[in-house]
Amino acid sequence: MIRTPAVFISHGSPMVLLADDDYTDALTRLPKSWPRPDAVVVISAHWQIPLPIRVTSSERPVQIYDFGGFPEALYQVKYPASGAPVLAAEIVRMLSATGLRAVADKERGLDHGVWVPLRFCFPDANVPVVAVSLPMEMPPAELVRMGKALAPLRGRNVLLVGSGGVVHNLRRLAWQDSHAPVDPWANEFDEWVIERVRAHDIEGLLAYRSTAPHADLAVPTTEHFDPLFVVLGSTAAGERVVDIHEGFRHGNLSMRSFLSTP
Repeated sequence: MIRTPAVFISHGSPMVLLADDDYTDALTRLPKSWPRPDAVVVISAHWQIPLPIRVTSSERPVQIYDFGGFPEALYQVKYPASGAPVLAAEIVRMLSATGLRAVADKERGLDHGVWVPLRFCFPDANVPVVAVSLPMEMPPAELVRMGKALAPLRGRNVLLVGSGGVVHNLRRLAWQDSHAPVDPWANEFDEWVIERVRAHDIEGLLAYRSTAPHADLAVPTTEHFDPLFVVLGSTAAGERVVDIHEGFRHGNLSMRSFLSTP
C-alpha cells in the first residue's frame, strides 16, 4: 500500500505570498515528488479552539484573511479550494472512535495557515481541502494520539499537513529585517527538534519543555509547535525524514519544513 507523506510546514508570515525565494520555491516543488493527492487535511496553528475537535465540512469553504496590517495585495489573493464533506464526516468518525470528541463544522473556512502554503503547493486550488482544529491546551501526548487516529488517511492518498512553526516568538522578531542574523538560541532549539524528528524520538520531543535548549524562548505559546505532534503521531518508526526547507526570517522565525515518508 502506497502511503502519502506526512508534512510539517512552518508557514511564516503572510508576506511569503509576495516573496519569490528559496522557501517559496521549496513549497512549489514539494508536491512534484509524488502523485497528486485526492485531498489535503491540514491542522493549522491558527485554528486553536477548545474541544470538541472541529472538521470543516463545507463543499466550498470560505477563505479567511485572519491577519491585519499587511499590504493590500495580500487581501486580493484568492484560493478557491473546494471542501470534501464526505471525507470530513469520516475524519469525525475516525477521531471519535479513539475517544476524541469531534464534530463537523459547515461554517468554518480556511485560515491563512492553511491556504497560504497550499497556494504554493497546489496553485490551481484543484485539490480538495479539509481543515481540522487544533485542540486548545491538549497535552502533546494527546496530540500524538490524534495523529495516530488520522494516520490511516495516508494510505488513501490523502496528504496530512501540520502548519505552524518550530520557532515562533513574535516579540523577539527583527520585524524590519527579514534577513537579520539568526539568534543562536533559535538555531539551537531548531536543530534540537529536527535531530529528534529524524531519530523518530517522539518521547524526547514530548519532554521538550524541560529538556530542549531555550524552549521558553522558542515556544512561548504552543499553538505553532503543536501541529508537529499531530504529524509525528501519523508517522511510523523507520520512515525517512526529508528536509523541505530550513532557515530563518527576521532573526528567529524558523521556516523549518519537512516530510516523513515510508
